[in-house]
Amino acid sequence: MAPIIFNVKSITRLDILSDIIGWSYFFVWSISFYPQVFLNWKRKSVRGLSIDFLFYNLLGFFCYSIFNIALYFDKEIRDEYHSRHPNSENNLVRMNDVVFSIHGFIISLFILLQTCVYKKSESQKISSFAASFVWLTIIGSALVISTIPYGGAKWLDFIYYLSFIQFIVSFIKYLPQVWLNYRRKSTQGWSIQYIIWDISGGVLSILQLFLDAYIEGDWSGVEGDNIKLGLGLIAICYDTIFLVQHYILYSRHHHLSSIKQERRRLVMEGNISIEDEGNLDSEASSISNGRSLYTNNYYGSTTTNTNV
Repeated sequence: MAPIIFNVKSITRLDILSDIIGWSYFFVWSISFYPQVFLNWKRKSVRGLSIDFLFYNLLGFFCYSIFNIALYFDKEIRDEYHSRHPNSENNLVRMNDVVFSIHGFIISLFILLQTCVYKKSESQKISSFAASFVWLTIIGSALVISTIPYGGAKWLDFIYYLSFIQFIVSFIKYLPQVWLNYRRKSTQGWSIQYIIWDISGGVLSILQLFLDAYIEGDWSGVEGDNIKLGLGLIAICYDTIFLVQHYILYSRHHHLSSIKQERRRLVMEGNISIEDEGNLDSEASSISNGRSLYTNNYYGSTTTNTNV
């Protein structure tokens, strides 16, 4: 009996540790959303914010929310999961995963709604590629669901389809910011604090996933929740690129002393028009504490004409 009691106590401690890690990643990943919300409200403008990114984020978190809710609450889907992973007593979705995905969806929707209220440029609209991607996702979802009554697929297959969509969205949504930093040869305005929060969340998320697999004694559970693993790895990879850009490749541009200097540098590069530069004085007064013009690029805007 002694070994059994010892094992139970060890698992209990590990469960507590898993909860601590899980809610920690929820906090550090969730907090990264709020600078953009506050900035939009303070400026009463969303000019320079990538509309494509907002739609990608909303779609991705919607898919991730359905995935987590279904695997955590739905008994039928949990039973289907157990039949495919008989060595795993439970799947590795935790309550903090459910709360994080729902919170991400709500905040993404709120930011998108801000674009309907605050000022934006005429060019700020969803691209044909992003719109096509959203519609193809909806059509694909309808096709998968339509085959379920006829035995062509199970609800778990639909849940995995949604997780695949979230993985693709996570992979492509950061690309515009990487490209924008490369074109400008600068990370000015791309929040390094956001990156630090993001990479911390990715590390903690993966750590919880592997710890839960160890607790369950079944590493196939990692495959069953591959979306959580994928999101963490994608965040770490892209954030590493951003850190290299910020501290190594383009570090010489970090110390531009004012918004005017940054704006005029962009005029010289041809990234904004000369007419826009005439608005420097009004922008300098609207953006306090010397915040960079490109602070609105927290989420990877692809807009190079960045009137505020």
